[in-house]
Amino acid sequence: MDISSVAAVFDWVRDPSGVEKPPRALLADAVRGTVRQLAQDAPGRTVEVRVPPFVAVQCIAGPAHTRGTPPNVFETDPLTWLQLATGELLLDAALADGRVQASGQRVTEVGRLLPVISL
Repeated sequence: MDISSVAAVFDWVRDPSGVEKPPRALLADAVRGTVRQLAQDAPGRTVEVRVPPFVAVQCIAGPAHTRGTPPNVFETDPLTWLQLATGELLLDAALADGRVQASGQRVTEVGRLLPVISL
């Protein structure tokens, strides 16, 4: 994975109130790259990871989901996702704060795969 897009937005990820929000295209690249890396690290179709408006992937081995609303969904915003993906935020804290919406028994397995990258 090319970490340059994540490195380019990392100051904002660390301190979103103190740094100007990155351009949409750069933010999209960072989110897509890290979510797709997660899917590559844990191939499968058991959990759907959504970071709207940029990306949704299925990952983690197990029963495949093909139609309708998946039983295991992990959804968050781009900032929270990048904080999780880089280790700036722990999943337990994000769940407790309501920054991640998680449904299904297998969705917490995403936490074992975080952080996705180290900067």
